[in-house]
Parts: sequence; structure tokens; C-alpha cells
Amino acid sequence: MTHDSSASPLIFGGAAQSPRAELPVLPPLALYIHIPWCVRKCPYCDFNSHTASPVLPEEEYVDALLADLDQDLHAVYGRELSSIFFGGGTPSLFSAAALGRLLKGVEQRIPFASDIEITLEANPGTFEQEKFVAYRALGINRLSIGIQSFQEEKLKALGRIHNGDEAVRAAGMARQAGFDNFNLDLMHGLPDQSLDDALGDLRQAIALKPTHLSWYQLTLEPNTVFWNQPPTLPEDDTLWDIQEAGQALLAEHGYAQYEVSAYAQPGRPARHNLNYWSFGDFIGIGAGAHGKLSHPDGRIVRTWKTRLPKDYLNPAKSFKAGEKALTNDELPFDFLMNALRLTEGVESRLYPERTGLPLESLAEGRREAEQSGLLQVEPSRLAATERGQLFLNDLLQTFLS
Repeated sequence: MTHDSSASPLIFGGAAQSPRAELPVLPPLALYIHIPWCVRKCPYCDFNSHTASPVLPEEEYVDALLADLDQDLHAVYGRELSSIFFGGGTPSLFSAAALGRLLKGVEQRIPFASDIEITLEANPGTFEQEKFVAYRALGINRLSIGIQSFQEEKLKALGRIHNGDEAVRAAGMARQAGFDNFNLDLMHGLPDQSLDDALGDLRQAIALKPTHLSWYQLTLEPNTVFWNQPPTLPEDDTLWDIQEAGQALLAEHGYAQYEVSAYAQPGRPARHNLNYWSFGDFIGIGAGAHGKLSHPDGRIVRTWKTRLPKDYLNPAKSFKAGEKALTNDELPFDFLMNALRLTEGVESRLYPERTGLPLESLAEGRREAEQSGLLQVEPSRLAATERGQLFLNDLLQTFLS
């Protein structure tokens, strides 16, 4: 594959920046791999996903992914991967042979940590379940299964192609295949959903004993079918009742909330996501993938790749669609937008370590947020209060330059 490897110039917004401190230690490094195809596009989905043709271009796409990775290697020389996440789309549409060749190619380029977490997003359909054993044999050690609901009418409303029985069986087959660590994705606030409906879904998910639950409210996003043809969603009072009762039920069964919509058994939060929210580094490869890499000289650069699969696979086009070095003015908001999603926040020392900026650069916004009751008054941590978690956008506004 002979894609253009010329990098775009770094874009620094505004006037010349005052120098940042060199980063004493680079953050953990992860790899995000985007596989953009689905059997069918769901009406609520605003991710970069595309309806698959009968035959997927597996070989060509794996070749492209490895060539894409090659162009980012100069920025991560000497580092190791702490986690890999296959997202989509529906990565479980790819064969174990294709994913195996890809993982082997990645490891030849970047060493894996001895305890690396490798997560694959999967659908609960029978076709994908048959591959679980083969995926586990490749070293993939965590699944994230997109259930969304167990109720037939809700699944139909969401445009899902599996049924409730397949969703239940998927968890059992994951465990039988050797996955002792798996997540179930579940949504609430679904069309015409009652409190009993939502708690019924949650109880069924808990009964399957996943180590992790992503439980989040359906939102109507632009450029989706639901945005243009909105379904009837529950009233705000019902949504609030679902949120409160659901969180209590999860806590009762040992699932601790560690992020806005993430709940885990002790010691089982998603390592890849924790790294993302704590401003760690990640390479993004694949159509539309985003990345963020820190450099020892203090530069922190965000990248994004060509979005359409046909363009990504076109040897005449560049993998990279753009890149931007974060300015001193942008860094506080960018760091906190992620860190404050964590219910316990992060240690204050992480801010200068990961941004190269002094903690004092947050002082004014911090005082305002503490006085507003949105940020905890705790010098050693940056953490939202319960009120701050509910009004996260308001909290973040206090740190905008």
C-alpha cells in the first residue's frame, strides 16, 4: 500500500505560545482500531459506521491499518502498548484470521505490555458468537457486547438485528469461550420505555454477571434517522426515576460507578477507557479514527484519519485527514473535559504531568467551580461534586479561557 505519508503541518491557534515544560514521564500508550462496517446502520447511531457489502475487504483493510500504523510509529518509538480497543462499526464482523494477522503485525511494530488489555466490540448475533473461541485464542481478553435492550419491541425500535434470547446467550458463550472479563452495553430512556421496562433490562443484564456495564441514556444526535424522525421518548421525570433507581440497583449488586455511564465490579474498570479519560495517549488507526500523542518536548497533538472507507482504502489518498497541536489555552479544558467524567476525578499532580502546565493555571476556574458547588474542595484531587457530575457542561465552562 503506497499511501501518501506526508504529514500536515502542525496547526497552532492564535499567537505564539509561551513554552510548556517538558513532560517528565509520558503517559500510558493505547491503540484504538476502528472497523467501520455494520450489517445495518442503527437509527440512533452517529458513529462512523457504514453498511457492509456481502464481502468485506478484510485483507485490504488490514494492510491499510498496518500501513497507517507505520506512519505513526516515529512518535511512539520505545514505548509499549497498555491496551488495544477494536471499535466500530462492528469489529466482530471480521474473521479471527484477519484480526490475528493484524494483532501479529501490531506486536511486531510496538511491544505489548505483559498484562495488556485487548477489547473487541461484538454484537450478540449468532454469527458473531461462533467466533468467540477463536478471538480468545488470539489473545483478545475482553469483549464489549452491544445488547442495548433484551426486550423485543425495544430492539425493533432501535433497529437492532438480534433478539433478546441471542443477547442472553451471548454472555454465556463469552464466558464459555474463556472471557472472564466482559462488558454489556445497555441503553435506557428508550422509545416509550417505562421505569419497569428499564429496570427489567438492567436486572437481566446483572443476572448475566458481566464484570462491567455501560449503562447510558439514549440521546438524539444530529445526522441520524432518530434526529430527523424523533421517536417518543420518556418524560424527564421518568428519565430521572430510571437514573436514580438504576444506579441504586447497580450499587446493590456491586457495580461501582466510576464514570458518567460506566459501572464495574471491583478491579474491573475498562483500562482502555480509564487511560482515555485520564488524558493518556492513544494511537488511532482506521477510517475516521482519532488519536492523541504527547511528545517529550511538551507538544500534545491530536490527529484524525480519513473518514470514508473507500477513501481510506484508496492508495492515492493520505490516511491522515488532519492534526492539531493543543495550545496552552486549549489544554485545561481538553484535560478536564475527560478527567471530570470520572466520578473520583484524578489526582491533581496528573494535570502538570500530562499537560506540562503548572497547576496554578487552573486556579481561577477552580475557585469559581468550588464556590459554585460544582468542584470538590480537595487540593490533592480534581473531582466534580455530585452536583458537578449532573451539570458537567456548566462545570467545564468555568475553565474556558
